[in-house]
Parts: sequence; structure tokens; C-alpha cells
Amino acid sequence: MKTENKRLWAPWRDKYITQDIRENKGCVFCKMLQEKTDAKNFIVTRSKHCFVVLNLYPYNNGHLLIMPKRHVSDLEKMTKIEKEEMYGLLESFKSILDEVLVPGGYNIGINLGHIAGAGVPGHLHIHIVPRWRGDVNFMPVISGTKVISQSLKTLHKMLIDAYQRRNRKV
Repeated sequence: MKTENKRLWAPWRDKYITQDIRENKGCVFCKMLQEKTDAKNFIVTRSKHCFVVLNLYPYNNGHLLIMPKRHVSDLEKMTKIEKEEMYGLLESFKSILDEVLVPGGYNIGINLGHIAGAGVPGHLHIHIVPRWRGDVNFMPVISGTKVISQSLKTLHKMLIDAYQRRNRKV
């Protein structure tokens, strides 16, 4: 049986991969942490060793990045505490996304190294991408445009509110 080579094209991410990375000297995530302007940078929460931020160039609505505060490029370089805290945030925010956005599933992953698709290869991060039936439509194919139906600002507030409600209960 003959199989075809298939490709997933994401042309809406071209600006991020080329222009933004070149213009930002140093690590964009480390700069976000230093600026302490969480609303502007869409940082949802900071814990002792890690933080959660909305992806500025999301594949889907609710695309979050979870990462250590420390500039670390690989899993073996992380401390046990960083790993535990990062995984705890992943579990917590998957549950929060379930509540706030009610997706049908998730893509969760880590791209290690530029060749593997890491846009910021020096600062390890977990992607959590909510998915819905039919969330891939004709727009990226026909016009090279990905439709994200909710503003980052609105979603940022919703996630912060849900996270705070959840932590008040504990």
C-alpha cells in the first residue's frame, strides 16, 4: 500500500519564528519575568519556580506555555522541584481549561531543540493546546490565516479568575 507524505503548514506563525525571535535579543521568556508586567505579557500565574503564560501566537484558543522561571534548555537540567511544580501547573491548568473553555481534548508536548520545532529552544516549556472537533477549518488553507475566536486579554482574565477561585478553595 502506498502512503502519501503529509505536511501540516502553519503560515500564521511565520512572523513569530522569523521576525520576533530575531528582534528580541536574549530570551523572550526571561524578559517577560524581569519586566513584571504580567497583564501586558499575558502571564497567568507565577509560582515559586515556574510560571504559566498564554502563547502570543497560539495554534488554538487557550494555548498555554508552562515553564520554569530559570533559563533551562533541557529536562535533565531541571531540578526535581521545578519538574514537580511544572507538572502540577500542567495538571491544574488542564483542569482550569476544562472548566473555562470546555475543549474536547488536548495536545500537550515539549519541543526540545530548534530542529524539533522549539521557537525558543533555550528555555524549555510545555505546550498545552485545547482542541475541539472541527477546530481546523478552511481558513489556514485558503487564506493562510488562523482564526482565534477570543482575545488574549479576555481569556487571560478568565484564566486568572478561575485560578484564583480554585486556590481560594484550597
